[in-house]
Amino acid sequence: MEIAKDIRDFLMTRRAKVTPQQVGLPAAGRRRVAGLRREEVARLAGVSTEYYIQVERGRVAGVSDEVLHAIARALLLDEAETTHLFDLARATTAKPRRRRSARQSVPDTVQALLDAMVTAPAVVQNGHLDLLAANALGRAVYGDVFERSSGATPNLARFIFLDDHAEQTFPDWNRAADDAVALLRVEAARSPYSPAVTGLIGELATRSEQFRTRWAAHDVRAHRRGSKHFHHRMVGDLTLRYEALEISADAGLTIIAYTAEPDSPAQEALLLLASWTAPEFDATGNRHHESTLPSPADD
Repeated sequence: MEIAKDIRDFLMTRRAKVTPQQVGLPAAGRRRVAGLRREEVARLAGVSTEYYIQVERGRVAGVSDEVLHAIARALLLDEAETTHLFDLARATTAKPRRRRSARQSVPDTVQALLDAMVTAPAVVQNGHLDLLAANALGRAVYGDVFERSSGATPNLARFIFLDDHAEQTFPDWNRAADDAVALLRVEAARSPYSPAVTGLIGELATRSEQFRTRWAAHDVRAHRRGSKHFHHRMVGDLTLRYEALEISADAGLTIIAYTAEPDSPAQEALLLLASWTAPEFDATGNRHHESTLPSPADD
């Protein structure tokens, strides 16, 4: 990552989104730039124009938290954007560390929790969108992602931007693509020297124009709750609500659990999938195998 460039581009793109009217400034006269001028941001943040220009150029060493918060308020940054600004500022002083490339593992207790959720699809992903674990229903909902992965660990961003089936799996592809890039932006600032993160971003930027366009927008967002649209080859379209639950004992790992609206077609579809995929247990309570989905040709 080029941290100074990322700070500059992030602040410039945020500045371009804010109109003078939004922050109580007059909009009279011809304006050569979209959004706010640098001197207007500086005035709103209570710093000199020269000082703000240095910050926007990525020279943030020694800049106080109070000033960063003031700039965030001036630019009307939301919580995710403010956190991202602070992550970028911290990244300028972070030292590269040698990282082990070993695959992240999901604790057995977390996998047991996933398996106990027999009517709710659930997956575990890391910050750069590797799908590291799933319960049976989660694996069914994300079936194409797991089945079509060319590597040992499926990666959601790689599937969305590089696999021809992505638009079938995610009918609202543009939203899925925007979300994936926004989450990768967050992770890139948190882990600027991670080979897994920088390698994935480099691969996607090289191979996908859609990714490059979105990456240049510098959008970030939190991923706590919302809804997601899937298309499953056996049960059709699914609109599911999700909750993102961070695994506190394992930094960077998050459980994404899905539910359907009660009495909705999506709930009926999930129950049908659950009947096909629910694990079976022996008399001692040990799981010994899972049912498999019927072939699309089956009656």
